[in-house]
Amino acid sequence: MATSRRRFLQIAGAGACLSRLRSAIGAPAERKPNIVLCMADDQGWGDMAYAGHRVLKTPHFDAMAAAGLRFDRFYAAAPVCSPTRGSVMTGRHPNRFACFKWGRTLRPQEITIAEALKTAGYATGHFGKWHLGSVRKGSPVNPGASGFDEWLSAPNFFDNNPILSREGVAVQTHGESSMVTADAAIEFIRKHAKGARPFLAVVWFGSPHGPHQAAEQDRKLYAAQPKRKQHFLGEITGMDRAFGKLRGELKTLGIRDHTLLWYCSDNGGLAGLGATGGRGHKGQVYEGGLRVPAILEWPARLPTPRVTAVPCNTSDIYPTLLDLVGVRMPHQPPLDGVSLVPLLDGKMTARPRPMGFWNHPAGGIGTPSKQWMAELLAAQKAGKESDKTERLRLDAGKIKQQYPEDAFPGHAAWLDWPWKLHRIHGKSGPVKLELYDLTRDPGERTNLARQQAERAKALRAALEEWLASVARSLNGKDYPKI
Repeated sequence: MATSRRRFLQIAGAGACLSRLRSAIGAPAERKPNIVLCMADDQGWGDMAYAGHRVLKTPHFDAMAAAGLRFDRFYAAAPVCSPTRGSVMTGRHPNRFACFKWGRTLRPQEITIAEALKTAGYATGHFGKWHLGSVRKGSPVNPGASGFDEWLSAPNFFDNNPILSREGVAVQTHGESSMVTADAAIEFIRKHAKGARPFLAVVWFGSPHGPHQAAEQDRKLYAAQPKRKQHFLGEITGMDRAFGKLRGELKTLGIRDHTLLWYCSDNGGLAGLGATGGRGHKGQVYEGGLRVPAILEWPARLPTPRVTAVPCNTSDIYPTLLDLVGVRMPHQPPLDGVSLVPLLDGKMTARPRPMGFWNHPAGGIGTPSKQWMAELLAAQKAGKESDKTERLRLDAGKIKQQYPEDAFPGHAAWLDWPWKLHRIHGKSGPVKLELYDLTRDPGERTNLARQQAERAKALRAALEEWLASVARSLNGKDYPKI
């Protein structure tokens, strides 16, 4: 069902795109921007020199922050990796498709950003960490099945000299992990830079996820730090170096002005190592687990450097890009993100609607990339595919469980700036509410739920209405029967 539905969507979207093209015959065609989406793995909001880190060296990120649009209040849709990546792909909160935690997948029924942009003529490529399904041939949730024409991808985070999957074929690469990722993306970009089609390159680094193994040239910059921190900071500087090479290549190829380059992280900083954007850290719905660095550069559209404090979210990436290129997908399920095109144009001073978070108590699924890719490489060298069929995630589209639509376990939150309401429902006991005014209390220390009882009640009602919508999606009620 998922495959036939995807083909229907692509054909319908392509037809709509062709219709728009025909209506514009006689007018000069304006080339759509190239798009490069980059993401770090576990970089906290404060893990940037431009954010005030006293030790860390990130000259290339700093240069982009000084030249483009810097987001000072950008949020990951979830406090861990796979769900946030799912939000980028779909514009939806990841719980809508059961991507609750690390190692969980997309559902093939979802429409991805790669599929949507292909209807507008884009060439699409994915490079680096996938972690939304398998990277093996025949999987319904590998990058190719999710809309990417070309890919060199890992099932999870990866370190130096990684074994990656090139469209399902295991490849031993050599070099610092972020540079390997950037070089693969650069190869794709060079191929399409002067072609007739614009391109989408999704570049997801495996750093600075532990275990931290910085290249020596990056580690030695922090020789005065404890050894563990040397490698952590060195991985970020290595990623900065690779990102700088990628960004520089856009200029060398003469396409920088007409390329939208967007960088962010997948969740807040690491406990004991990272510099977070508030209370808590990775894995938590407090600010430290959700607030991440983000920068956007597009010289032709954003010629003047700017900084924004408007709250934005990784779920906004999908609707923003579709809005920019004029794509409307048929049977589009409910989106949680909003288009940030008015923000890019300097016309958005406040977020048009609140954003919700929901850390469901369902657990993650282990995905040991190094082990799995070594096994795949060995199997393919022996002339066969791995017999680990469960790693194909063939059941990704099956909705096996129905969830209550009036009970919402775990830790949820509703950000209606500047108010943030937390709704915490443990295994037993009543629902606990916490309310914070983030303008006066960015550390989320003073719970105003009792003092602001009426406000808390109204925010709770809005949050629970949203949670019920998410639960309906989770139960498969968004998908048309085709």
